[in-house]
Formats: sequence, C-alpha cells, structure tokens
Amino acid sequence: MSKQKKATIYALTTVAVWSTVASAFKLSLARMDHVHLLFFSSLTASMCLGAILIIQKKERVLFRTETKDLLRSAVFGLINPFLYYLVLFKAYALLPAQEAQALNYTWGITLALLAVPLLGQRLRAVQLLAIAVSYLGVVVIATRGNVLGLDFSNPEGVAYALSSTLIWSLYWIFNTRDRMEPVPRLFLNFAFGTIYIAVAAPFLTDPAWPGTAGLAGAVYVGLFEMAVPFILWLTAMRLTESAARISHLIYLSPLFSLVLISVFVGEKILVSTLVGLGLILTGTAIQKRFTR
Repeated sequence: MSKQKKATIYALTTVAVWSTVASAFKLSLARMDHVHLLFFSSLTASMCLGAILIIQKKERVLFRTETKDLLRSAVFGLINPFLYYLVLFKAYALLPAQEAQALNYTWGITLALLAVPLLGQRLRAVQLLAIAVSYLGVVVIATRGNVLGLDFSNPEGVAYALSSTLIWSLYWIFNTRDRMEPVPRLFLNFAFGTIYIAVAAPFLTDPAWPGTAGLAGAVYVGLFEMAVPFILWLTAMRLTESAARISHLIYLSPLFSLVLISVFVGEKILVSTLVGLGLILTGTAIQKRFTR
C-alpha cells in the first residue's frame, strides 16, 4: 500500500472518530455536568497520551524539558483543555448537539479575525466575504431559521459555543511559534489542564459520581476527542504527499456527525441547521482557498 493511501485511511479514520464526539458529548452530559465530564475526560486523555509517549519511547523528552517550556505548557493547559472544554461542554449542555457542533465549526473564521490584531495579517475582500457567509450561517442556526425576526432560541448557549471558538483560535495562534514536539507538548498541556480542573471543580460544582455509563462516556471523550484523533491526524499528515489532498476530508465530519446525532441522540435535524452548517462550511472553504 502506498504512503498516500495509508495517509487517506488515517485521515478518514480521524474523520470517523471526530464524527462521533458530538453525540458522545450530549449522551455523557445527560449523566453528569460539564465540569465532571471535563475532569474525567481530561484525566483519561492525559493517561492515554502518557502511554503513547512510553510506547514511542519519547518519555525522556519530558525529563529534558526546560523551565520555560513547562511554564508555556502551564499556560497552554489553562487554555486547552481547561477553558476550551469547560466552555464547549457548557455549550453542549445548553444547546442541541446539532447546533453546538455546527457553531463550533466557525473557529476557522474566528482564527482569521484574530490573526489581524495578533499576527499582523490583513483581511482581503474575499476573506470578508467568507466571514460574512459563515456568520450568516451562525444567525440561521441561532434563530432556527427566523433570521429576519432575530429571535435567538438560546442566546446563552450560542454565546458559549462562539466563545469556545475564540478560545480554540487563541490556543492555535499561541502555538504558532512553539517548537516542542507535539505529543509531549499535548501531554503536558493535558496534565496541567487536569490539575486545573481538579482544583477548580469543588468551586464549580458539587461532588458526584457519574455512574458506570457516565464514566464510560467521559473515557470515550478523553480517548476519541482529545487524544487518539490527534495522533491519527499527525500520522496522516506525515504520510501524505500533500496536506491539501487530505485536509478537505475534514468537511465530511460535521455531515456524518449529524447522522449520528439523529440516530443516537434522537434529535430531529432541523432544516435551519443544515442551511446554517452549509453556509459555515462554505465560508470556511472560501477562507481556506484564498488564505495561505
């Protein structure tokens, strides 16, 4: 099998895994609150990434980590997983899964906006068009089709969903100049993030045991949202002849996700969600096509 075929298989596997997580979020949140979900899933991801480091024989990298890199990981861990998933899970707790996952896909547009003040980039006319198209999709989803009336179905949930894209975009911008190996860096981020949520949890929620089903859901989220897909995608990017040949496969994920949400969560997929998601993905595609 050629390297490119292997890259495509890894990429499609990543897409398949990512397509399940919106349903996993919603089903898990039916059994625990967003704070407990973050703690158990982040702990699972830390353990998984630590095991991967040992298997790859890269654990020695941690012992050679300089103080400045540890401090950087401490800051990165505060952003992701702590703040990002705390806000994202809250959005899923407030919104239907179909709306939360669609709104989360605007992070690429948010990234383009933040790159202007933080990276000194300029917005071209075509990028402004992409932004307008994507945020029209946000309005369609948030109003459930009542665009002219601007009757937002759940303003708080929409605010949390869009805030998560802001946090995620900041995380990637701060990572642009990071030179540490990705897997050790991600392990350190999640290790610090797990410490943060363990300390913050008593102040944010009451102690509660999620039960076997809830714990299983949190473990699934930790493995298949936070840890495993990252490794699969890194492998795909390493094997591919061109990143462009596999990056477009990401657009399959929200569509597959809607099918799974309908089947496993039992949500009726609204026409407004389909139209809004289509606008968001169109805007993202325009942004990606005309931006380096």
